[in-house]
Amino acid sequence: MTTADAGSVAQQSAASAGTPDTQNAGADNGSAAAAASPFAGLQDEGTRKWVETKGYKSVEDLAKAAVNQESIIGSSVRRPADDAPAAEWDKFYSKIGRPEKPDAYELKRPDGLPADLPYDEALAGSFKTWAHQAGLNGKQAQSLHDAFALAQAEQAKAHVTALTKAVETTADALAKEWGPQDSETFKAKHELANRALKKLGLVESFKKSGIILNDGALTDPALAVAFSQIGEKMFAEDTIDGEGGQGGPNPFKGEKNLTQITALVKSDPDKARRLAREAGVDPDHWVPRR
Repeated sequence: MTTADAGSVAQQSAASAGTPDTQNAGADNGSAAAAASPFAGLQDEGTRKWVETKGYKSVEDLAKAAVNQESIIGSSVRRPADDAPAAEWDKFYSKIGRPEKPDAYELKRPDGLPADLPYDEALAGSFKTWAHQAGLNGKQAQSLHDAFALAQAEQAKAHVTALTKAVETTADALAKEWGPQDSETFKAKHELANRALKKLGLVESFKKSGIILNDGALTDPALAVAFSQIGEKMFAEDTIDGEGGQGGPNPFKGEKNLTQITALVKSDPDKARRLAREAGVDPDHWVPRR
């Protein structure tokens, strides 16, 4: 090699050293990026962005997440189709907590239920059967049971309020028709109505329908007046059995029969008081209180 050739080679070497190799540099940067993100090579852009959004740093992270998801899916409960066999529905109900048998429900009297409202154990037993047929778990059954019982309580309360109002309305209407409630006329006519109802065998039927309450109060003024009039006709010739077995009309009506009144007061004071009221006279004037 000549001196000139040596100089030329030195110049070429210097030129090569001062000129960057852009092709190799790009390759090196790509390798660095690939090393920084193991998912950079994913061809689907949407998939790559999803992985990056989830924050997975390695293929191992992604694999662990997939295993966890598979475990969750395996333990999940899928609702059967509407027309699925009963056996499939039974399995589904069991998975969501339905007890094996209706008796396994532990239902209790709901909080807030009025103390004076009886708790129907028989109805609660039927409710357990219905809850089991519907596939309810224990918490669902108790919740629905409480709502149902409290709704019944509200209905019962409204019914009592309505009956109380009906009795008050009836009493006011009868007071206009018969006079004050503490008057003998009022008591006599009320008793005639009750006697007529008993005679005709309507008491129990009217109690079931709510026309007569358990304490004997009437809730329909028109019926009370009608049966009072019926009773007045039915017992217009009400007889007594005094001493000697002699019978006759009510001794308190019209011209009073003192002999029969005295005998009746001695033999049956309760009947004497009743007949006195029916005649519109004060029984306390004739019959001593016991």
